[in-house]
Amino acid sequence: MNREELIYDWNTAKGAEIAPGRRIALNDETLRDGLQNPSVQDPSIEQKIEILHLMEALSIDTVNIGLPGAGHRAYADTEALAREIVSARMKIRPNCAARTHKKDIRPIIEISQKVGLKLEAATFLGSSPIRRLVEDWTVDHLKQITEEAVSYAVSEGLPVMYVTEDTIRTDPETVKALYTTAIRCGARAAVLCDTVGHATPRGAHNLVSYFIENVVRPSGEKIRVDWHGHNDRGLSIANSLAAIAAGADQVHGAALALGERVGNTPMELMLVNLRVMGLIDHDLSRLKEYSEAVSRATHTPIPPNYPVVGRDAFRTATGVHAAAIVKAYKKNDRDLANAIYSGVPSHLFGLEQIIEVGPLSGRSNVIYWLEKRGYEASDERVDRIFAAAKQAQQILTEAEILALVEPSPQSQPAMPRR
Repeated sequence: MNREELIYDWNTAKGAEIAPGRRIALNDETLRDGLQNPSVQDPSIEQKIEILHLMEALSIDTVNIGLPGAGHRAYADTEALAREIVSARMKIRPNCAARTHKKDIRPIIEISQKVGLKLEAATFLGSSPIRRLVEDWTVDHLKQITEEAVSYAVSEGLPVMYVTEDTIRTDPETVKALYTTAIRCGARAAVLCDTVGHATPRGAHNLVSYFIENVVRPSGEKIRVDWHGHNDRGLSIANSLAAIAAGADQVHGAALALGERVGNTPMELMLVNLRVMGLIDHDLSRLKEYSEAVSRATHTPIPPNYPVVGRDAFRTATGVHAAAIVKAYKKNDRDLANAIYSGVPSHLFGLEQIIEVGPLSGRSNVIYWLEKRGYEASDERVDRIFAAAKQAQQILTEAEILALVEPSPQSQPAMPRR
């Protein structure tokens, strides 16, 4: 039987929202917005270069390599990352953040010229009515600084990605006025932002649809539309998918959802969802390595139950679940084993289903554990391990089980932890 006969998919029963075959791009914000997370440590340049290479291995399209106008170290690290992209002949395309001020754009121009690489300038400014009230800004003032900044960057040969903060809470007239100005001055990429995590999927879809219909099409220009979302309501992945369904060309994310407050859309989970949905065909076998590299470099622990890259993502010790997985493996069908108790196929990400032995396990857990490691699953051996598991308060460790496989005649094995 094929997959369609085995699994009825309500996600696509009335037709997929996102048409297969569309080119969906990803922009990685880990090394810029991700480092604005209050709890992270700024990685060394060696660690940043390691992470950059892992982005390349995952076929991530573009990367924000920093805000060089922020200071000496930010400038030096941005330049080093740009040089690495050139020297390693990477396919990933870099961009740099800048406020809509010449003093922020000038460092990007300098690095671009020194390294010999076009750096897309991601020029940003606040736009929502609430921000305008706090700052005493008018829309005319914002249009003026937009025109000055974008025109300056374009005149110096930089491609421009124009960004308004808090777009999702900005009135349609202001959205239209600011982006129309930026496009007229030469910006060819537009980023719509959910800076404070306010959006719902319907809101993301509404904003992107409005923007394409009322700004992009009337401009007559080929404009790349990006979505940049934050995760304050836990909706960032759903919002990003809704933005894509509405026509966004590229979505932004950061590894482990790093970024301001609770962070950005998690890049690794966007990759997972797009891969499972058949919207990208990237080799994601190094996804866990990428996530763990960022975890080490930023001192951000990965929760055990974190999807896909967490320690427990593909582990089970529950008897009923494990028994079904074991039966699937005995049919010599990896895909079946990956689907019976998992909505995400582990093998797509270089991982596998793991069966442990604990107080909720059945005898099939023990038998599988032993046979997988080349031990005979004799009744006596299985009974001994199974009895110990039932007395334990958590999963038995490898050492604890091995001590029960062949207990020494001179001494009894230590009882499992309680």
